Formats: sequence, C-alpha cells, structure tokens
Amino acid sequence: MAVTCFFLLVGLVLIVKGGDWFVEGAVWMARVSGVPPFLIGATVVSLATTMPELMVSLLAAAGGQNQMACGNAVGSVIANTGLILSIALIALPGPVDRRQYLGKGLLLLATVGVLLASTRQGELVGWGAAALGGIFFLFMAENIWQARTALGNRQEKSPPPKGGELGKHLLLFLAGAAGLVAGARLLVDSASRLAALVGVSEGVVGATIVALGTSLPELVTTLTAVAKKQASLSAGNILGANIIDNALILPACGLVSGGALPISLQTRMIDLPFCLVGLWVALVPMLVLGRFSRWQGVLGLGVYLAYLFLLIR
Repeated sequence: MAVTCFFLLVGLVLIVKGGDWFVEGAVWMARVSGVPPFLIGATVVSLATTMPELMVSLLAAAGGQNQMACGNAVGSVIANTGLILSIALIALPGPVDRRQYLGKGLLLLATVGVLLASTRQGELVGWGAAALGGIFFLFMAENIWQARTALGNRQEKSPPPKGGELGKHLLLFLAGAAGLVAGARLLVDSASRLAALVGVSEGVVGATIVALGTSLPELVTTLTAVAKKQASLSAGNILGANIIDNALILPACGLVSGGALPISLQTRMIDLPFCLVGLWVALVPMLVLGRFSRWQGVLGLGVYLAYLFLLIR
C-alpha cells in the first residue's frame, strides 16, 4: 500500500510539472509559427495528451480486456467534457469565434452518433469503424487546411527563432510530453491496483479511475492554460482529444482485438448517452450563441457527477 501511494504521488508530480512545460512549449510554437493557439491545441497538444488513453486502450484490447479499453476511451471523453471543459468554462467564460469550433464540434457530435448507431448489436461493426476512421481523416484534413489558411493570411513574419531559444522550447515540449505520459501511466497503474483491492468491475474501473487517470494530461494542460489565460488552447486541446478518443482509439482497438470490438451494455446504455448529453451542453449553446457561458460549465459538471453516481451507486 505504501509503495502504491508513493507511485501515485510520483505520477502526480510528473503530470503537474510536465503539463506546465508542455503548454509553455505549445504556446511558443503557436507564437513563432503564426498558427493560432486553438489549432495547436487541437492537433499537437491533443495527439500528445491522448497518448495515455491510446496506450492503455490498446494494451487492454490486446489482452482481451475490451470493457476496460472501451470504458477508458468513452469515459475519457465524458471526463474531458463534463469535468475538464466545465472547469475551463467556469473559470474563463466569454465570446468565441464560432468558425473555429463549428467543424470540430460537428465532427465530435458525429462520432458519438456513429457509435450509438453502430454498436446496437453489442459490438462496433465494420461500417461504424470505417465511418469513425473517415471522421478522423476529416479532422486532420480540416486542421491542415486551417493551418495553411492561417499561415497564408499572416501579414507580418516573426523573426526566425534563435538556436538556443528553439532548443530550449523544443526540450520543454518534449520533456513535458514525456512527463505527462509517464506520470499518467504511473497514476493509472497505481489507482487500478488500489481499485482491484475493493473488487470494482472492469467496466467501471475503465470508465472512472482509468479514464480519469488518462485524462489527467488534458486536465493539467487545461488548468495550466487557464492560469496562463490561454483559453483557446484549452478548448482546442479538449475538442481534439475527444475526437481522437472516439474516432481513432476505438477503431484501433478493434484492429488489435482481431475484428469487431465488443461493446458492453454499460457503454451502450450509460456511457454513450451521457457522453452525448455532456457534449450537447458544452457545444450546442456555444455554436448558437457564439460564446461559452459559466452556466454551461456548472450544468456540465452536474451531468458528470450524475454519471459517476450512476456508475458507483
């Protein structure tokens, strides 16, 4: 027990410090490259901070722990939206550029719709996996188009970064990413061992403890971004991470597991409906009104707490 608690603390320290370095490096890249922070958050930061979810889900699927794999991926989307994005909305509400969010918001809602429609028979069928892969392709294509547009519209060019400055921030970015991934892994492993002692089911562990643990990079990145007044980086990171969780990780798990990915009754009847409700609360009012409101964060947090209560009651 003492050793497990020690590794929990080590993992937490790695995640907190890694998140600080990671965001600092990402913001610097956005500034010198001319790419908007929102886009940096939705691509580079999202891909790096979803590595814990990807690794954990793939390892679980390869080992036959399909409930753990699915619960981790979908549960991470629920945690990212209901907990992490809600915290950001409560801390930094305000107007947004709907054009930045429209494409990614619709793609994210589409992933949940595809999952609900393609898993009714208890597994992720082939057309569903192909549709999710197509959504991921569209997500990456939109990011590339936005980056080219942003660079093409730049009026002034930033001076090329000095060699020492480039090396420093690249090292910070890579060290931060490594700290996030290693810390999340330590934390998840330790938390899973503690959960096993009290006999918690695999599906619940995947959707709660493991999902929360692998979402810690997004949480720390968001808290750090909020502290640095980089709200667009935070929102872009969360939207991008959620699309990757649903559109990349689940089809990849299906390939690793050797075919159609089994989807548990808990995922179909509880996880996915709560995922859809949380996303509607966070995205639809913003897309209609052109702003994030504090009430969305409060309501989203309430949805997430209700979800946890339903799972652990």
